[in-house]
Amino acid sequence: MNALGLNEQQLQRMRTQPGFVAALDQSGGSTPRALAAYGITEGAWSNEDEMFALMHQMRARIITSPSFTGEGILGAILFENTMDREIEGQPTADYLWNVKRIVPFLKVDEGLAEEKDGVRLMKPMPQLAALLNQANSKRIFGTKMRSFIHQANIVGIKEIVDQQFAVAGRILAAGLVPIVEPEVDIHCPEKAKAEETLKTAVLEKLSTLPARQLVFLKLTLPERDDFYADCVKHPNVVRVLALSGGYSREEANERLRRNQGVVASFSRALVEGLSAQQSNAEFDALLDASIRSIFEASTVKQPSRKQDRDLQTA
Repeated sequence: MNALGLNEQQLQRMRTQPGFVAALDQSGGSTPRALAAYGITEGAWSNEDEMFALMHQMRARIITSPSFTGEGILGAILFENTMDREIEGQPTADYLWNVKRIVPFLKVDEGLAEEKDGVRLMKPMPQLAALLNQANSKRIFGTKMRSFIHQANIVGIKEIVDQQFAVAGRILAAGLVPIVEPEVDIHCPEKAKAEETLKTAVLEKLSTLPARQLVFLKLTLPERDDFYADCVKHPNVVRVLALSGGYSREEANERLRRNQGVVASFSRALVEGLSAQQSNAEFDALLDASIRSIFEASTVKQPSRKQDRDLQTA
């Protein structure tokens, strides 16, 4: 462990190995939708405890699948409820690392505030210090927190980035590595402009970080190929992760292939098509195909569209 309490072995894995990050962190209001997509409707539970138990069964089925291994998956993002449960007799984070060699992360935000200035900031997190202590006790490596950008509003985007990096500072002080996730709505009417404003603000914040303060960036797949190349190369960025953001797995993978150095951190696109009604063989085969396609898109890159044009005119 270094002075920041980081697990060097896990850090080097996240920094250097091929693969992607599985986002298994649906929580609260998104859980019923995730269960419905999995083929379990709201009538299947009578209270929140039963709902989260069903969600844990789904996540445990994914995590214990022979298709879900460290060969393709670098890390997995968990919801607090999942972190607090066990898989095959081990705390979930320990099972991920000890059995699968997958680095565990924890979602720490408490959801989104109402929209203002074209964005939705994170809600206040009064329990963050206690949650970070709990994450350390459960041997979590890093954290994730999400904000949402609806419009290319300079004031709102700057406020999102300020908030993200302020919270990231608290997470770093606790010895964990934050995933900074200012998601841009894929339906934003000026998405490219929003991404330009976001990148400028993020790079400004990165320039203020001391050398040993490391973060991940989790960003919407951009309109311009290789748009986040400066972030990929930045010494304070462990990895730039791409969220699927509502794109189908096919479209998300296609966009990802055109962004050098960026790897996936998909949620819905990862579990697309999985069902509680499938046999284990069917479930594992479909999950394996999904993982293989996302791994390939994360590691085997295509020339960008601009590069294609350059090659055609050469």
